[in-house]
Amino acid sequence: MVTRVEKKAAKKAKRANESRGRKWTRRSFIGAGAVAGLAAGGALVVGIAIRPGDRTDKLAKFVTDGDEQLVTTWVKIAPDNTVTAIIPHGEMGQGIHTALSAMLAEEMEADWEAMEIMEAPAEKDFANFELGREFMMGGANIPGPLFDTVNGLMLKAAQSMDLQITGGSTSVRFTGVGAMLTAGAAAKELLLEAAAQQWDVPLSELRAEKSYIYHGEKKAPFAEFAVTAATLKPNLRPKLKARSDYKLLGQSLPRVDIPAKVDGTAKFGIDAQVDGMKYGTVMAAPVHGQSVAKMDAAEAKAMSGVHGVYNMGDYVAVVADGYWQAKQALDMVEVEWTSADTDNVSEETIFAQYAEALDNGEKTVLHKSGNVTKAMKEASSVYEAEYRVPYLAHACMEPMNATAWVRDGKCDLWAGTQNPLGTRMVTADTLGMDSENVTVHTAFMGGGFGRRATPDYTNQAVQVAKKAGVPVKLIWSREETTQQDHYRPSVLGRFKAGLDENGMPIAWESSFVHKMDPPEASAVFYDIPNVKAQYAESPTHVRLGPWRSVDHTQHGYFTESFIDELAVNAKMDGYEFRRKLLKDKPRHLKVLDTAAKMAGWGKALPAGQAQGISICESFMTIVAEVVTVDMSQGEPRVLHVACAADAGFAVNPDGFKAQMESGIIYGLTAALFGEITISDGAVEQSNFHDYTMVRMDNAPEIDVEIITSDARIGGAGEPGTPPISPAVTNAVFKATGKRIRELPLSRHDFGAAS
Repeated sequence: MVTRVEKKAAKKAKRANESRGRKWTRRSFIGAGAVAGLAAGGALVVGIAIRPGDRTDKLAKFVTDGDEQLVTTWVKIAPDNTVTAIIPHGEMGQGIHTALSAMLAEEMEADWEAMEIMEAPAEKDFANFELGREFMMGGANIPGPLFDTVNGLMLKAAQSMDLQITGGSTSVRFTGVGAMLTAGAAAKELLLEAAAQQWDVPLSELRAEKSYIYHGEKKAPFAEFAVTAATLKPNLRPKLKARSDYKLLGQSLPRVDIPAKVDGTAKFGIDAQVDGMKYGTVMAAPVHGQSVAKMDAAEAKAMSGVHGVYNMGDYVAVVADGYWQAKQALDMVEVEWTSADTDNVSEETIFAQYAEALDNGEKTVLHKSGNVTKAMKEASSVYEAEYRVPYLAHACMEPMNATAWVRDGKCDLWAGTQNPLGTRMVTADTLGMDSENVTVHTAFMGGGFGRRATPDYTNQAVQVAKKAGVPVKLIWSREETTQQDHYRPSVLGRFKAGLDENGMPIAWESSFVHKMDPPEASAVFYDIPNVKAQYAESPTHVRLGPWRSVDHTQHGYFTESFIDELAVNAKMDGYEFRRKLLKDKPRHLKVLDTAAKMAGWGKALPAGQAQGISICESFMTIVAEVVTVDMSQGEPRVLHVACAADAGFAVNPDGFKAQMESGIIYGLTAALFGEITISDGAVEQSNFHDYTMVRMDNAPEIDVEIITSDARIGGAGEPGTPPISPAVTNAVFKATGKRIRELPLSRHDFGAAS
């Protein structure tokens, strides 16, 4: 098996590029068991063992090179005093290598400027048990005697599921808080204790700073204490710093992955090179469920440079000397597909099916408080609205691709993936081999947004490579990437509010198709005493998958649009209406007030311009956005977005702001243009000409203000997306008087502003 290692000679400028992406683990990985030690050559690695005893022999072979020794899970200290942070998450532009390594360095007192970074390998022993623990236990304090047992059980569960995910805005709030801070603090304690022994001085007289241990004027590098530190048992719950004592965290640090991306040395999945490699591309059945009925590939096979044309059942593959040759040959293949029961499915039939499910289908209650039925009967009035949102593609800038080499009962796979260990498992199952014979080499991802959590593209690569008998770099065309996505679900949602004599809601009922992911996406944080949220299942043949902010994106739009409608019905300002419903939620209220103040809510605007406001909570982060829209040309142009966000604490403020801005642009694309439509069972859109994106010339100015609170650290990558759609449509209503209950806005004809 190929060992994942960092070259010690790689210095700061190259450290991000040399990350061998692999994985994802969560919160206090140190939590289980003892940090046992192995010492050799003066090198020390600090991480965590899951059960009492020593697991480092098992782990070291995957992450060490030469004299490096693994003592625990997330930290290596080499003889030259290089400290390497082993990061259990993939880098897809969200800056996670920077944030997590800074968290570890902060508690360890490592020299940030001299640190190296590598990604943890796709091996079962690096499975991410923190996700299950966090979601099952919600950050609950685990009693000391049970700590080892709980973590051991969670590790076994994660290993059984091959769980190793980057997504859900979990990297900082779970892995960072639980694993990186803890591992760093534990490593520092080990080194200080080792120094106290070697120098025969009181532990209280020592301090750590920038990868050195100090006793008065005397100092020595961390590496000098590696052998001794490796023999010591760590504190499973080391004391962590107060936020007020942070030196790195809370400061805007330059992202470590940027230099390599600027100078072109960064390695994405599409950059993989293997000796003897050919290029492949594919054409899948246009309707999911179809397969090849008849294929004429004679002309394609005769083309220069073509290695082979293959009928793969539900897709056709061409392998050639170059990608363009493969693509040209694929265009020459004549394929007749089998018919499917879904050939006549359209967007209209899908939403009709949804309506039938809501009208007559069995519903499951997700959230319930009070007595909604009674409150509705007693209400002074009842207000209802129906909303619908379309399927959405991920539109990653780097098309789906993977390189595979299948030979001698083994497989090497090079890809950008959000779930390396899960991809390894699927690959092994596909090839009928043990997972130990599959090596996944992960790389930077040119966009993920949930799409690269699904291993269909990697699975095709290994299938085609096996068929071709040579290493194959499989690249999907932009058309294939658009039409064979795993889409954000389209949703039909119906909302009903029982109102008192002042138009304030005393009851809230929402019904929608599809169970929410996560379930709290449909929860209501406003002060409404009687609430019920329920769903009806209504599956279609369209392939679904996680999309940035998952179902918070649909329900952010539904909830904040409906709240705005209730405000208008009550003849109240939308901002003041929300304030009244949030009077007992000081954290939410501060975020809302901050965004309104940033935007100058209520100020006079030029003719045709208006502002809309919304507030959403997702992934433990509260975000409010105020949009200024210009409708003077008959179509919406977003001029400015004021964004206020409370994630408890921003580890890297500049990175946090960048994620808010990114989420806003991503969500704005969906609000203005985004839609995947179905006709005759197939996706109609194919490329950026008909799946339009927000571009530089129509992107708004964005201001972000970070609010620090005492709350637990929340996510950053996704919470900026849900509020933007309703903020835009609420602004459009104020400018035109037209209420938008169906996205995208490009479907609507506004004419001139009213």
